[in-house]
Amino acid sequence: MPRKSKMAPHAAGVALVLMLAACGTPELTVSEPHADTSAPATTPAPDPAAVGANELGVVPILMYHQLSETPAGEYDQTPAEFRDELERLYREGYRPITVSDYISGRIDIPAGTHPVVLTFDDSTTSQISFTPDGDPTPDCAVGILEEFRTRYPDFAPTATFFVNNDPFAGEVRALPWLAEHGYEIGAHTATHANLSGLDSAGVQRELAENVRAITAAVPGSTVRAMALPLGISPTDRAVAAAGSWDGVSYSFDAVMLVGSNPAPSPYGAVDPAAVPRIRSGRDTVPFDSAYWLDRLADQRYTSDGDPDRISFPHSLSGELAGQWADRANAY
Repeated sequence: MPRKSKMAPHAAGVALVLMLAACGTPELTVSEPHADTSAPATTPAPDPAAVGANELGVVPILMYHQLSETPAGEYDQTPAEFRDELERLYREGYRPITVSDYISGRIDIPAGTHPVVLTFDDSTTSQISFTPDGDPTPDCAVGILEEFRTRYPDFAPTATFFVNNDPFAGEVRALPWLAEHGYEIGAHTATHANLSGLDSAGVQRELAENVRAITAAVPGSTVRAMALPLGISPTDRAVAAAGSWDGVSYSFDAVMLVGSNPAPSPYGAVDPAAVPRIRSGRDTVPFDSAYWLDRLADQRYTSDGDPDRISFPHSLSGELAGQWADRANAY
């Protein structure tokens, strides 16, 4: 009795294709087995100890005002000085985040790097202005940040701009451009008022009018942070953080001071109603950015590379605020 041939399934399929082709039947194709590549491979975050992670360390929140070739105020810088400071931040492993990222604890930066928050007050044209083609001018703050992005893509610059009403000398393109390009817009009152001189209704009017103007320029936006003009709180500190006037309500996650020291970790003893900033300007400013950057190496926030956990040495366990306990990763 003739033996039946035992042909492997793949060989049988190839033979069928050849037979059908010889008979004039449209050719069939046989797919080779292949690996499932639908889910990209992920690289686990490194061991926190290996990168010296300390997510209970302090965060420099830098405060800028104007850029000018002839600085007049003590908080002003030349464009060259601002570029030099960005170079230093990059060289020393800092990566920018926004005020909202900071206060909410959404800090997603590479392992071994350190968050820095760049903030700009008063909405002057030295911060953003445009060429006839609609691009930021090269020596305004945003132009310098965007040029820095092209040279150092891993720096991914962002910043929080605290604006008054009619910001950037009435340049209507400014707020939509900032929002579209990943910058945060915060409140700085409608008229840059000294809030200590106003009653509670006056404070709420200043902030509600400011929020109304911002959200009218950028529909759908939410204003999550504000900076106190002159660093001065109102008598009733609560209305600086939340209130309403003429049908407009506001509620800020963070209220920023003027100076003059680093901010605590967002996972530690931070007061959202009084977040400190470091002034960056001329050398005559005491406790400025250069002073603090020289001293932060052993106390700054260092990322573990995993935004879903909070890593720190065991010795600092007592500094973690209770609401973050489920993400704690002491080593």
